[in-house]
Amino acid sequence: MADRVLLFTRTTGYRHDSIPAAAAAVRELGRAAGFGVDATEDPAAFSADGLAGYGAVVFASTSGTVFDDDAQRAALAAFTARGGGFAGVHAAATTEPDRPFFADLLGARFAGHPAPCRATLRVADRRHPATAHLGPTWTRTDEWYVFDAPPRPGSRVLLTLADTATATDTATDGAGPGAGGRGGAGTARPIAWCREIGPARSFYTALGHFADAYADPRFRAHLLGGIRYALGAPDAAR
Repeated sequence: MADRVLLFTRTTGYRHDSIPAAAAAVRELGRAAGFGVDATEDPAAFSADGLAGYGAVVFASTSGTVFDDDAQRAALAAFTARGGGFAGVHAAATTEPDRPFFADLLGARFAGHPAPCRATLRVADRRHPATAHLGPTWTRTDEWYVFDAPPRPGSRVLLTLADTATATDTATDGAGPGAGGRGGAGTARPIAWCREIGPARSFYTALGHFADAYADPRFRAHLLGGIRYALGAPDAAR
């Protein structure tokens, strides 16, 4: 696959103020790491010809129904079926509601969130390119998503939110306490994961709500590692 990324930021639901910072960060990371980045909010880019030159697509806080028709959805499915990678950031988990293919590609669906707060993540896998730079834990402030179910079988969990007594499961946006069977306070909640779907690699991180995250070197390394994984990077040696 090509070492070029299509960055997609279309929203038809909630639009995050952090999207410009996310787009700038992905471009900067691409320049530093040696892969090209093209940004668009035009779903017409999702066609066989439009996706032909890319190794991965990045959905950065997309929301709502982002495709205009099923031909565009089929183009994304065909892209991943031939090994094209996918990386989703934060509100990507709210994208294309009621579309089973997209839910399977991402691995889980957004169900709600509590108010943003400071909390500690546990690094579940330190061999992955998105987490190899981190220590055993990582404390930061973000909007901690609750999901409809655990990541799909076969997913590799990279980060979990261990202190859910702080980032409570009393969520807004239509999800109540323990939404989707995530459990109550003290239960680890997956926050970032990856999975292989046939020849395709999919990465998702729920981090990235705030614009200043995209200036944080640790978050930038996390994001870069996820994109590099989607492009086919191997695990880090430890």
